[in-house]
Amino acid sequence: MEEDKGWKIKLTSCFVAVGVILAVVAVSTDHWAVLSPRLEVSNATCEEAYFGLWRLCTKRAFLIMVDPDAEGCGTTTLPGDYNCTYFKHFTSGENAEQFQITTQKEYSISAAAIAIISVGFMMLGTFCTLLSFSKRLDYFLKPAGMFFIFSGLCIIISAEVMRQSVKRMIDSKETIWTQYEYSWSFACACTSFIILFLGGIILLLISLPRMPQNPWETCMDAPPEH
Repeated sequence: MEEDKGWKIKLTSCFVAVGVILAVVAVSTDHWAVLSPRLEVSNATCEEAYFGLWRLCTKRAFLIMVDPDAEGCGTTTLPGDYNCTYFKHFTSGENAEQFQITTQKEYSISAAAIAIISVGFMMLGTFCTLLSFSKRLDYFLKPAGMFFIFSGLCIIISAEVMRQSVKRMIDSKETIWTQYEYSWSFACACTSFIILFLGGIILLLISLPRMPQNPWETCMDAPPEH
């Protein structure tokens, strides 16, 4: 492996590693979206919810004063009682009824499954990248780039499915949620898509054979015919 190609691979690998970390954080945390109802009276109980790919958490806080200009009834920084439950397709019981009302099962299963596929592509890409550091195995660089591109596409598809899920919850008449905002886990997923996609393309470009500076180099490097 040429020396200049080696440092390019190392620099790109560090860049991609940031995307991998952000994707893992996004998949494993619950702050993809925050939902809250709109309150118009004081001395009311605010029931806010935030959720990720795997579980839904609700918080109840008593509000003495309600800001009429605020969207929703507060933020997750308010003190209150938390209650987290895994989605119905992973557990059963009375807590699962809340999930059936507040989110769409099909969307959540799809988003979680696509996110798992994304993590699988990331693992394969990381493995191929480590192998490509060896001069004899540098041909693994091209599949590594492809795996990271696929991983980025999967994580952004998962984010889009989650966005559609939030939209459907807000539009549903069966829920109390009227306000929503996307939180830092969602931002991590979108950022990881950009990094993984660009990093994969850069790895593919690095894996391309070096073009000669002029046509005579190819002729000079060619072995003599006997």
